[in-house]
Amino acid sequence: MQTTLFLDVEAGENCPYSMQLVFSALEESRPVHGVRVYHREPSGALFQVTGWDADGPCPAQGVQVEDSGQAVAYLVYGGEGGIRFRPAGSERPWSIDASDQWGESHVLMADEADVDWA
Repeated sequence: MQTTLFLDVEAGENCPYSMQLVFSALEESRPVHGVRVYHREPSGALFQVTGWDADGPCPAQGVQVEDSGQAVAYLVYGGEGGIRFRPAGSERPWSIDASDQWGESHVLMADEADVDWA
């Protein structure tokens, strides 16, 4: 099963830049709870992830996609405002004002082991 997935993220408080990308999805999207992030922790650290839209948090989704550099990768995406991260185990509410949280348009993961599926 191969379908076209359009990613359209609007610049806003969560993600300061707009992004429009097209991916070839190799499976159905499914919910994601977390992602292992390496750019903040060189050895990798698990962070919770949520989607973000105009009303705040929304479900984060993940899907295997074709990627020209890796052959396949795992796309994690959210709402029109992208996705938002917070430390694993945090019970602090999702908030634009939280200093330990940050937003991105999406992430592409090379290794499925770095995606914490719901």
